[in-house]
Amino acid sequence: MSVPLTLLGLLEREPSHGYDLKRDYDTYFGRGRPLPFGQVYATLGRLARDGKVVISEVQPGVGPERKRYVITEAGATEFDAWLTEPIEAEPHLQSVLFTKVVLALMLGRPAQEYLDIQRGAHLERMHQLTEIRRRGSLVDGLLADHGLFHLEADLRWIDTTVARLDALRAEVVKP
Repeated sequence: MSVPLTLLGLLEREPSHGYDLKRDYDTYFGRGRPLPFGQVYATLGRLARDGKVVISEVQPGVGPERKRYVITEAGATEFDAWLTEPIEAEPHLQSVLFTKVVLALMLGRPAQEYLDIQRGAHLERMHQLTEIRRRGSLVDGLLADHGLFHLEADLRWIDTTVARLDALRAEVVKP
């Protein structure tokens, strides 16, 4: 996820203080990975330096001054270009898992056991995401669905790979 572009999008909605941007980011995009305050302010500083946001007002606060940020025309143009450009379709290859399977086969280790362990981890995560979808908000549910669909695809890949382990072993193990 692009933090700078996400912050620009939040600022296009309305001018905001850094604290408010962090809160909104965490609420909508930070599931399980909240954005550190330091990253928010460092990103806003770079956006200001690059002319994509300006500070519209500064208010004294109990701690540091509260700065209200406003997106500039340059920031809005960059955000719009990013928003309207389709992302490159990625196959979401499970390359680490594939590497583990091939190495296990090359080394004579139990690749199917590793795949079974991974299947169990995926099923556990799917259970967690199903609970989130069932009990959470619409935003939580849609994010959980996204994760579930990817995990389902991974499980299909694991099943296909298990069915082809002998053929893969023959291809990657030197006689």
